[in-house]
Amino acid sequence: MSRQTEKHAHQVLSDPRWTQLVARDPGAEGQFVYAVTSTGIYCRPGCGSRTPRPENVRFFLTATAAAQAGFRPCQRCKPDQPPLQVQHAELVAGLCRQIETAGTPPSLETLAQSARMSPYHLHRVFKAVTGLTPRAYAAAHRAGKLREALLQHERVTDAIYASGYNSHGRFYEESRHLLGMTPTAFRAGGTKAAIRFAIGQCSLGAILVAASDKGVCAIFIGDDPEALARELQDRFPKAELMGGDAGFEQWVAQVVGLVETPQRGLDLPLDIRGTAFQQRVWQALREIPAGKTLSYTELAQRIGAPEAVRAVAGACAANMLAVAIPCHRVVRQDGSLSGYRWGVERKRALLEREAEA
Repeated sequence: MSRQTEKHAHQVLSDPRWTQLVARDPGAEGQFVYAVTSTGIYCRPGCGSRTPRPENVRFFLTATAAAQAGFRPCQRCKPDQPPLQVQHAELVAGLCRQIETAGTPPSLETLAQSARMSPYHLHRVFKAVTGLTPRAYAAAHRAGKLREALLQHERVTDAIYASGYNSHGRFYEESRHLLGMTPTAFRAGGTKAAIRFAIGQCSLGAILVAASDKGVCAIFIGDDPEALARELQDRFPKAELMGGDAGFEQWVAQVVGLVETPQRGLDLPLDIRGTAFQQRVWQALREIPAGKTLSYTELAQRIGAPEAVRAVAGACAANMLAVAIPCHRVVRQDGSLSGYRWGVERKRALLEREAEA
């Protein structure tokens, strides 16, 4: 090996990208490609091909740069095509639009035909991108349309047809499950809906936990317990709010435990209320492991809506279940902390605590 070749090999071995190449790190996707001078081929960082000798490796920021240097794309990892994750995101985004515009939710088989995939593979890809199965996504979208229709139309009958139902029977069969209450109660702002709540203390300040008959529907954190109670009243203006009993205090203790020791998780039912898009975002947030973060852009890509970064940020801001839906794990593109509904300092404290766990 010549001195120049030996020097180049040493430079490659010292480059952090070499470690990612050897590990086939999926997180390096999109950061660089590498070329092998002995074969004239360039690859993605995660390519399953045999690890090349370091003296034969050259790194490029883009596939275009590697091609301009005279290298050919690998036929195994196809670095000249969009990453598989992006391809799946675009595919699922199209299927989401198909579901949203269909009068009747399309079957898994119909969606699979559109995607040119097997139903099993499509089901897995769709859930990986959105966090929801196609059926659950269709239900969440219909729930959003139902809420909008009930608020826009004076008569429930008009709302039934506006939200895509062809019969009263099917509507009433699904409405209680989708709304958590009767359509009439929803139109009245939650009148007669019973919500238990209690306020405790944690290391981040006062914490309010509220639950409907379906599960925990609100977790607020702040400095002023009275302000938290007023916020709950504002969110459920016509619901019947009542103090939690001794059993409910155990729920509060579990939520406080989640704040203090995030790795424990939360084994409580959740009553998650939001639009179909918000629920996609919130489900994706729940898939982020403790100690990890995503940027808003990465989160938008993960749910198959790469252009909807602002809408993703809005969904994070609309989250009413602090910590249980971990919107604190979303940061700016450069890793810095952005606004947090319950205070940036609390966001920093939660992330530091999770990083240490």
